[in-house]
Amino acid sequence: MDMSLLQASLLIGTGFLAGIINTLAGGGSNLTLPALMVMGMPAEVANATNRVGVAVQGLTALIGFRRHGKLETSDTPAILLPTIIGGLLGAVGAAYAPSTWIKPLLLGTMLTMALVILIRPAIVAPPAGTEPKKVKDTPSSWWGLGLAGFYGGFVQAGVGFVLLAALAGTLRYDLVRANALKMLCALAFTLVALVLFIMEDLVLWGPGLILAAGTMVGSHIAVKMAISARPETLKWFLFVMTLCGSAAAMLSG
Repeated sequence: MDMSLLQASLLIGTGFLAGIINTLAGGGSNLTLPALMVMGMPAEVANATNRVGVAVQGLTALIGFRRHGKLETSDTPAILLPTIIGGLLGAVGAAYAPSTWIKPLLLGTMLTMALVILIRPAIVAPPAGTEPKKVKDTPSSWWGLGLAGFYGGFVQAGVGFVLLAALAGTLRYDLVRANALKMLCALAFTLVALVLFIMEDLVLWGPGLILAAGTMVGSHIAVKMAISARPETLKWFLFVMTLCGSAAAMLSG
């Protein structure tokens, strides 16, 4: 696919912003998907190509969080198992459910998250010093992570918000560590999806790699922001992003 310098700049710029937004909260694909479709890509090709940037930003964020000692690895197999199972079930459900269900589900999820942050902020931002729990000791976390995975497999857009609610709300990780684990879960979804999209020859590698260059830089910067930011700042950034996600859901299709 031939691209002009303006189109390449658009992809790098939107990728940069999406890398920051996805690493600190979620919803960056609300920027990148329209940017790809403006270039003339069909929705399914844009969706597939977008995963290249999502995968690269995920890897970049995980390397950064791990370097700063913020990526908890002791319980990751237990965290990934229900999210991946839920994601597979959600993908199957999406294949058979009416497409008209997606927008109400996305909008409802975003508005619910915004209300939770306002009314019960401790759910997504546990008090300082709170010790994280293990999945095996918290049965509700298995269901929370499974539902987050199902949502991710069914809708994908805004899954970062749902994962944060599960990781901070049930397992009580602080927002920085919850964001790191969120990126790990999202990367697991994305790699599975990306392999399928590659097999179906839906990925346009030129735009995908240019987009990925932007997301990589944005994610790298966002990790540094997450490490140095006050928890209250991260909480309000998350709130603003949920409102942006709600607006995007209302304005879409």
